[in-house]
Amino acid sequence: MNRNTPSIADFQAALTVSESGTFRAASEALGMSASALSRQIAALEARLGTRLFDRDTRNVTPTTSGLAFAKLAERMINTSMDVMAEFDAHLSASNGRLTIAGLPSVTAGLLPDLLASFTLAHPDIDLRIIDALSGSVVEAIETGRADIGFTAGTMSARMRLTFHPLMDDPFVAVGAPQGPLSEDRVYDLAELIDMPLIAMEPGTSVRELLDGACQRLERVISPRFEVAHLATAGALVAVNLGITLLPTLTLPVLPMGRLVQRPISDFGAKRRIGLVHQPGRSLSPTASAFLAHVRRHLMAAG
Repeated sequence: MNRNTPSIADFQAALTVSESGTFRAASEALGMSASALSRQIAALEARLGTRLFDRDTRNVTPTTSGLAFAKLAERMINTSMDVMAEFDAHLSASNGRLTIAGLPSVTAGLLPDLLASFTLAHPDIDLRIIDALSGSVVEAIETGRADIGFTAGTMSARMRLTFHPLMDDPFVAVGAPQGPLSEDRVYDLAELIDMPLIAMEPGTSVRELLDGACQRLERVISPRFEVAHLATAGALVAVNLGITLLPTLTLPVLPMGRLVQRPISDFGAKRRIGLVHQPGRSLSPTASAFLAHVRRHLMAAG
């Protein structure tokens, strides 16, 4: 490396001085003396061959070059932080830690069996589960709070993350035994949405697919109730306040001992469940092992 190339410490010092406006405030933020910071900036200016700051007895003002350097310094520091975050993720994987985000229907309906068999094969891995709605799963992956996530292949997830499809999850109608679904037969979507409907709220993957299915019929649903949680939908259906249309993977969350499920002839779409992770980044060894385990498990189950 060229000895005139600024260090990360130089970039941090210049950016902090630019933002603080005085050497005293900047030195306090950096945990060093004002005189040492002043010498560091002077040495940096000498190496760069340009003045970065105009100084008077009280204030420090960035020059045009100083403003340009501060912008570059911010980019360099952010890049350095991203690199270290990625390395921390590698260390976490090497130490056997894995954080999985997932839709509640997946964490309750699919994950338990997967985790039981995975931990038998990898007993030293420390697992953490974040159950959240679809948008929050995407956010958890993007911010690095989770290494890998289970979600539906909605447009948002596919556009923002790397998506590995795993299985299709068809919709069924669910109701009370003595309610509108008392007949044991196949139902058309058009007749179902004319029944009192308990729907998941907008913003959920289930609602996005339901609205899409209705649009193909040139219909718009008018739910009797909109709820955020599957358990709430199941409780309302169980007391015959309406029916609901849900993917089959969600059914373990519902009190199915008190409910009936019926097939839908023309829903048209299946919720595609997959694993997601940050695009452009290799999976950690632990996350790769988990993805391979999931694929083997689902292939054997299929």
